[in-house]
Amino acid sequence: MKHSKAAHLTVELIAITPDTEKVIEQAGRTCYLSFDKLSGDSEAGFIQRLIKMGHDSPLEHAIATFRIKGCSRAMTHQLVRHRLMSVCQQSQRYVDEKGFEYVVPEGMPDEFLDDYHNDMKTIEGMYEKWRNRGLRKEDARFVLPNACTSEIVVSANMREWRHILTIRTSLKAQWEIRKACLTMLEILREKCPDCFADIRPAEKQCQ
Repeated sequence: MKHSKAAHLTVELIAITPDTEKVIEQAGRTCYLSFDKLSGDSEAGFIQRLIKMGHDSPLEHAIATFRIKGCSRAMTHQLVRHRLMSVCQQSQRYVDEKGFEYVVPEGMPDEFLDDYHNDMKTIEGMYEKWRNRGLRKEDARFVLPNACTSEIVVSANMREWRHILTIRTSLKAQWEIRKACLTMLEILREKCPDCFADIRPAEKQCQ
């Protein structure tokens, strides 16, 4: 049975520092006054040496901004725990959640899917009931589930993205945030490969 309100996660890069790796290289070489060694293109070896040395503060001079849609409030509650990040998130105080979309847990057995969708429909009815009784959106939202979808825009510098993506692409990470972070890692590897070449998440548990 197909349920149209079941959401699908999407990740979009909406902004990134132009010439990301050149900016980082310029910042890093300032520390050593080694501008005579600047290459015409981004020098992979230099940035990777900085990372291996633990001298990753030059990576703070470049920023990437992502829009994440179709994710659960449970996932965004995890993501916003990262402190060195700017966040704008869909507000349940101001956005009417009537007919809300929701995320289906990856581990939900097929035989229980209909029950799950019916539970979401029940919660939708609860939300509408309290809105119809005059509760403001900011109060009616108290009955909404963690499964309710959200939209969030997050910005962080490359040093912080390295931290976030290392932790949240671990096999120990919750499946939804791991999926989003694997997508962000793939995008950032394409845009600035030298900054993320060493982050290689395992694809499955070792036996």
